[in-house]
Amino acid sequence: MLELTVQSTGGTAAISFRPTFLVIAGWTGRDEAALEAHIQELEAVGVARPRSVPVFYRIAAAQLTTAPEVEMVGQDGSGEVEAVLYKHDGQLFVGVGSDHTDRKLETVGITLSKQVCAKPVGATVWPWAEVQDHWDAMILRSSVDGGVVYQEGSTTALHRPDHLMDLFESRHGSLPDGSVVFCGTLPAHGGIRFASEMVLTLEDPVLARRLDHRYGVTVLPIVEAAA
Repeated sequence: MLELTVQSTGGTAAISFRPTFLVIAGWTGRDEAALEAHIQELEAVGVARPRSVPVFYRIAAAQLTTAPEVEMVGQDGSGEVEAVLYKHDGQLFVGVGSDHTDRKLETVGITLSKQVCAKPVGATVWPWAEVQDHWDAMILRSSVDGGVVYQEGSTTALHRPDHLMDLFESRHGSLPDGSVVFCGTLPAHGGIRFASEMVLTLEDPVLARRLDHRYGVTVLPIVEAAA
């Protein structure tokens, strides 16, 4: 169960959200040049380019967490800021999260590389209805290493969350209550790399507000087999 706070123009309210269905949307760039840059960024670390885009990966919903610290095996993983769409009691809400992924394992299998990592998300969300009309004005940002900007850009670079949801449902059927959709990310400044702490931001300049989530990574040791 995720205890979320809905921040709306009319105030705040608490909801207990039980995630039952988690989808990670990949390769969601609207701009062909930016999408190609992200594909090349991942190719540089050994990830094969997709056959078609966008791609949807089903991940265990139990991987979602609002905890300020997550445990990951080794230092081959990295996070990436994403808008996150929630379906609760027939309504949609949007927040911010990180599709933390094991990059070494990603060269073997993308779905598995995403499954082995926790998916940090912020505990505050906005009603989708309040932002859908000006969604393209939003800004996504992440920072690492005490404030170094890792990713930053407009949501115009990515497919809209409602478009991704509609596309998924056209292929796989209606998303049930309890569904969560990660909506894609932006290229990293300086290349993909491990960080022990990450700050995620979704900024709404129209309504002058922002969502932030900070999480740290505890590295678990890798025990090698005896020679």
